[in-house]
Amino acid sequence: MTSTGPLRDPANRVSPKAIRLWLLESLIAFVFFMGGALLVSTWVGGSGWSWVPDWFAEDSWLLPVAVLVVVLPFLAAEPFVRYAVHRWELSGDVVYARSGFLTREWVFVPVSRIQTVDKGQGWFERMLGLATLEIRTASHAGSSTIKGLDFHVAAGLAEQLAHRAEQLRDDAT
Repeated sequence: MTSTGPLRDPANRVSPKAIRLWLLESLIAFVFFMGGALLVSTWVGGSGWSWVPDWFAEDSWLLPVAVLVVVLPFLAAEPFVRYAVHRWELSGDVVYARSGFLTREWVFVPVSRIQTVDKGQGWFERMLGLATLEIRTASHAGSSTIKGLDFHVAAGLAEQLAHRAEQLRDDAT
């Protein structure tokens, strides 16, 4: 039976603390973008190279301003949009996850196909009490990653999925 309607949203949001994680990651990205722009601007500004257009060599300070105007709003809004979009759900024997804000990705992972369930924490995730859950199947296309979960939610879900996957494998043999 095939549904012709739109996919419904998974029931569970990631942790609200994920917004802070993604803001922190955006801040780090902004520092690198701005640092690169300032470096290039300084390097080109007094170079006197003939291959650099005169308008750019004379007004090289415009590059960091352009980076500020173009990149900063995107990096500031991205964590909030990402939080609004990222969701997950364990329903019956399927893990359902949705992610992506420019391109949406829906992933359905049958629990009976799960081979490993891992939870991991980067430095910033550990600092904020968050974790990433990686659900792997034999097929890369069937695997899923859920980022921004509270550590205890990720640990409980990992245990529940591993236990349920073991039960389903035992039933099939």
